[in-house]
Amino acid sequence: MTPSTSTDILICGAGAAGLTLAVDLARRGVTFQLIDKAGGPFPGSRGKGIQPRSQEVFEDLGVLDRILETAGPYPPQRAHRADGGCEETLVSELLSPTPAESYVMPLLSAQFLTERALRERLEALGGRLRFGVELTGFSQDADGVTAKLTGPDGAETLRCRYLVGADGGRSFVRSALGVDFPGTTLGVRAVVADVRLEGLSRDAWHRWGEGLEMIGLCPLWGTDLVQLQGPIPLEGDVDLSAEGLRAMVAARTGRSDLVVTSVAWASAYSMNARLADRYRVGRVFLAGDAAHIHPPTGGQGLNTSLQDAYNLGWKLAAVLDGAPDGLLDSYEAERRPVAAEVLGLSKRLLDDAKAGVAMRRGRETQQLDIGYPGSPLSLAGPARLQGVEAGDRAPDAPVGDPAGRPTRLFDLFRGPHWTALGYEADERPAPRPRPGVEILRVGGPGGLADDAGHLRDAYGLAPGEWVLVRPDGYVAAVVPAGEAIDRHLDRILGPV
Repeated sequence: MTPSTSTDILICGAGAAGLTLAVDLARRGVTFQLIDKAGGPFPGSRGKGIQPRSQEVFEDLGVLDRILETAGPYPPQRAHRADGGCEETLVSELLSPTPAESYVMPLLSAQFLTERALRERLEALGGRLRFGVELTGFSQDADGVTAKLTGPDGAETLRCRYLVGADGGRSFVRSALGVDFPGTTLGVRAVVADVRLEGLSRDAWHRWGEGLEMIGLCPLWGTDLVQLQGPIPLEGDVDLSAEGLRAMVAARTGRSDLVVTSVAWASAYSMNARLADRYRVGRVFLAGDAAHIHPPTGGQGLNTSLQDAYNLGWKLAAVLDGAPDGLLDSYEAERRPVAAEVLGLSKRLLDDAKAGVAMRRGRETQQLDIGYPGSPLSLAGPARLQGVEAGDRAPDAPVGDPAGRPTRLFDLFRGPHWTALGYEADERPAPRPRPGVEILRVGGPGGLADDAGHLRDAYGLAPGEWVLVRPDGYVAAVVPAGEAIDRHLDRILGPV
């Protein structure tokens, strides 16, 4: 047996959630081990949509530029009729960025490409991923978790401060904790496959048929592959070979010129909607599909998973740096209600699809309106007539820096820090300096310039007011004086 080793965090599962958490911890200087029992990266396109809010997260983490190298917009949906005609619709309404929302359209990025971009970013930060290493058991006490691992070099023991189970819908971590995973099987079974296919134009997401005879063929940006999707009977084997899928395409499209030549990855699965009863048990946390699984309608699952990790990462780092342990309770308090709402949305969209309603993704799928107004980290105050409130997503805005150069609030928020922003607050005391908090002023000598008023309009701040923005881009407080920010940060992070 390999001698015992230690680390701050053990992350079990190197999918989107585990990788996002590892990237966030790496940039914060937190020690961790990221393991996955699979022998290598996930090879499929399954979760291929990146919603606008996730694009903001990826920009902050330094991943978005890598993703944009291979991602692109969703193509129009082209529904082919039996008479040879077709109808074309947009999957998402065409929208233009605004000063407050720099990203408003979903991106199409095959999951294996998204995860590759995260691995590359992790490597650039000096992080390490261990494939072929399985968590086989763990126990916890008041000071940490002792994990039993098995890998190519045999068995080993790892001591960590916290364990995060990001190990998918069949999570070993969740099962070992005894956390219930209630929900429903939705009575839909489907095949999804990445294939090479001759005879198909790549300018649309093609669809044929209805019910069990429906099939969708969506070209994948950055590859020569097409994602094949289609319902299948609830029982029985399905031939996922090139020959089997070639026959399915011919039968459901009525076209002999569409020829599947090879299969890169394929899966037959039953759709479920499930939500873990708990996200935290002592020093062990659940994230991503280990905590919630969704039908694929609406492109919500992967996005909800990576935003779990983005919410948890800064809190783990803060507690390791001395913040009260109770900060970690806010992870479940904030993220579990989000997953419950997303599950409801995904099921409604699935019902629409089963009823033959054309796929249309609106504002509710973008995840820009997700917030934490009832969070213990949100400082409640009098109702505001305009602008942001505690718990809201912090908007972007173009501003001028103190040297007169154009920049954006998101450029100033980027990184692992909190931001305290005072609006025309020269006559009011600023929050006291503390590590990990950037203090900025708008207006006055040495302050940011808001000449076009975009910041004022987005935040609705009155002269003298301060807004506190969390490391994950949500508003923690809107207050009339800096001293209130000091008290709030003392409560969350502990006194300086």
